[in-house]
Amino acid sequence: MELANVRVVLVNTRFPENVGMAVRACANMGCDDLRLVTPERWIPEKAAPLATPKGQSLLQRVRLEEDLLTALGDTHVTIATTARTGGWRRSLMTPWEVGELVAKAKADGRKVALVFGSEDRGLENHHIELCQHIVTIPTSEASSLNLAQAVLLTLYECHKAVRASEQHLPKGTGAGNKEPFITAEDSERLMKSWEEALLRLDVIHGDNPAYFLMPWRRFFARANLRKHEYEAFMGLCRQIRTRTQKKS
Repeated sequence: MELANVRVVLVNTRFPENVGMAVRACANMGCDDLRLVTPERWIPEKAAPLATPKGQSLLQRVRLEEDLLTALGDTHVTIATTARTGGWRRSLMTPWEVGELVAKAKADGRKVALVFGSEDRGLENHHIELCQHIVTIPTSEASSLNLAQAVLLTLYECHKAVRASEQHLPKGTGAGNKEPFITAEDSERLMKSWEEALLRLDVIHGDNPAYFLMPWRRFFARANLRKHEYEAFMGLCRQIRTRTQKKS
């Protein structure tokens, strides 16, 4: 499947029918991994008619997760969607930029999570803080799209970019036997350790550390850390913790 490396994560959905339409969008674009995080109500029977026959197989495999971090799990690239812009929601990507990122990630052997929020409120700040990138869909006037529309538009750009990339990819090209990239779970462990280290060094302050940590999240996301690089940074964090404890 073209988007076999993409996981769609829907957070706090309200209506099963919207999930059904999102399932149909995934099936149309070759994405076979969909997770629901704490849906307000989940009734597969109400979602089924909107998923259409092509989406029934995926609908039966939809997984419910207790929190977003668990849903991100073993993915390597995490992208939050938002209709609200400004403030700290900066460095926003467009869907076609996300498509290029997904195509490159597939060639590298990395899995991407696309995270969408509830129909009425979208993603909360604490959800977005767990993601490396933020994407918004440019519109003419009304900025808010139907959930399934947002899923379809984003996946279409990913599907288009992956197909274009694979048409020009030499045979035999792929992830090979390279050392694996770190997962979203690894990334969050690193960010917790890095936050503690920066607080101990008084580089960031305790009032709102998550806000001041956002540039570091983006830096590490661009770095595409592999396991040995991750271990090096974790070791640095341990050294900072040990040395600052000695001083105190």
